[in-house]
Amino acid sequence: MSAKKILLIGPFPDPISGVSISNKVVKEILENEKGIKVSIVNTSYPFFKDSIGSFSIKKALFFLKVNFNVLKTFNNDIIYTTPGQTFFGIIKYAPFILLGSILKKELIIHVHGNHLGKQFEELKGIKKRIFCFLVSKFTKGIVLSQSLIGNLTAFLEVSKIFVVNNFAEDYLYENSKKEDFDKIRIVFLSNLMEEKGILFLLDALKKLEEKNIVYEAKIAGNIDDSLKDEIKSKIDSLNSTSYVGVLRGNGKKELLNWSTIFILPTFYKMEGQPIAILEALATENVIIATNHAGIPDIIKPEINGFFVTPKSEKSIFECFLYLSNNKEKIELIAKNNKEYFLNNFTLEKFKSEILKVLHDNPTVR
Repeated sequence: MSAKKILLIGPFPDPISGVSISNKVVKEILENEKGIKVSIVNTSYPFFKDSIGSFSIKKALFFLKVNFNVLKTFNNDIIYTTPGQTFFGIIKYAPFILLGSILKKELIIHVHGNHLGKQFEELKGIKKRIFCFLVSKFTKGIVLSQSLIGNLTAFLEVSKIFVVNNFAEDYLYENSKKEDFDKIRIVFLSNLMEEKGILFLLDALKKLEEKNIVYEAKIAGNIDDSLKDEIKSKIDSLNSTSYVGVLRGNGKKELLNWSTIFILPTFYKMEGQPIAILEALATENVIIATNHAGIPDIIKPEINGFFVTPKSEKSIFECFLYLSNNKEKIELIAKNNKEYFLNNFTLEKFKSEILKVLHDNPTVR
């Protein structure tokens, strides 16, 4: 029996993002599976900007070069893609989608967010028809959680849409146990973009210092070029907050094992189910986040952490103040979070669900 050949098309590290980490892990899973041969087309744009989904000549030329890889479609049985959720995000994958459809390949779209459906609703005229035509060519779709299925129902039958939760890698929670939950140790681990809520977080931390509330905070991640000066200025004005750069591997593990509270006050329009939240669950952290995108599918208030109001430094400050006055809640929630993670979001569970989708008998349109 010949090996099943799978082509993965999407961003891979670097830069680091939830999608690029997921694609890296999917590649590793498939490389270790008997009877599967995997190849990739890396669509990672090498410059980190906050202008997600925007068009530029520089981007167009980059993706024109990427699309020279379209001939790889001929030699593969399954085309697995993680495109963007904007019109341009889909268009730049058009050669692979169209050729794959003509060749009657199995086409899988893995949507890492909650914007695809909204983008379709917002489009008008020929753009809307092109968008629908391309996305409808896929034979299967994957979303990150139950509430995100609606992103694909305009294009695919519900029976062809699969829910596959994100994951955190094993090394983060293996051979580690947190002992000290008595201090307010805060971590932000994500891309430092305005829509991830970083500026509101830094303003809330400033308020903690003004109220003489004892805490420590560490900020990690790529900084959006347009915010570098503002973020640096805000961090420099804080006595108990430091920027620790872009972390991975053991550096990330040490950071998450140091912290007791993980915060992501995101209102990012492309948000789905942030891997960083799952990594924080795995390493026994209280989660502070927003009731946004697929986050409420995985985080329940008072059980896993707390929701704060988007774009509100006051809401973030009040949440920190509550935990400072109720430190016993930190250990109670954090320890529950690791058990919750182990039951739902391990790499083994992700692997099982991804392979199930890939091995499901396709219905080619």
